[in-house]
Amino acid sequence: MPRPVTITNRVFPTSSEVAFAAAELFASTVAAAVEERGLARVAISGGSTPKVVFALLADPAQPFLASIPWAKLQLFWVDERCVAPTEPDSNYRMTNEQMLSKVPLPAENIHRMEGELDPEVAAARYESDIRNTFKLEGAETPTFDLILLGMGDDGHTASLFPHTEGLDAIAPIVIANHVPQKDTWRISLTWPVINQGREVAFLIEGAAKADVLHAVFTGPYQPETYPSQLIRPASGRLTLLLDAGAASKLPAGDTIRLS
Repeated sequence: MPRPVTITNRVFPTSSEVAFAAAELFASTVAAAVEERGLARVAISGGSTPKVVFALLADPAQPFLASIPWAKLQLFWVDERCVAPTEPDSNYRMTNEQMLSKVPLPAENIHRMEGELDPEVAAARYESDIRNTFKLEGAETPTFDLILLGMGDDGHTASLFPHTEGLDAIAPIVIANHVPQKDTWRISLTWPVINQGREVAFLIEGAAKADVLHAVFTGPYQPETYPSQLIRPASGRLTLLLDAGAASKLPAGDTIRLS
């Protein structure tokens, strides 16, 4: 049975305001984690909204670049396409162009998924990297301070697509997931790992996402059809950062409670 969760529904008039709110969440969560535990571990996603977020974080005209304790941030990815880091489709390439090449984040703190390798090899190497960085023992699960997610028109999140084998993966931290509908492989964190995040947030914009958001957060529990329904953090909290178009078919109010 899915665990109960309270969703904080933050709706903004424009996509640029969504991106600014996400940058604020990134910066404040990193600062709080460093204050409490001495370092911050964040897992990020690709996509058009994160692209703007990363540009904001690296912009010297914005308040984030100078305020984030970059040396104490460990940056990871939620998922990656099986391409080289120089390819246009690479989530790493986009992040590097928008942010990494412009901020004082030490190279050893950047943990990219090696999409150019065989998918199973890349997944195993990334799981090993996470285990070593978090100093995990046995079946321990990593706890990221912040996980930023997107959602596709089909209800997928990370690289957990509808009716794919990755939805059944519970024990691994990282998987290679074959996506028949796209005739490709992806590398992804598993949903139990995402649910261990201290803060988990979806960044979603555009009226084209309104129907799927309504189905995911107000419809029956069908995670094989809508994998985003698997995201119910152990903290009992989930944040949605949405523009008005994406939120147009959700119930009015600042919270949604899922039982």
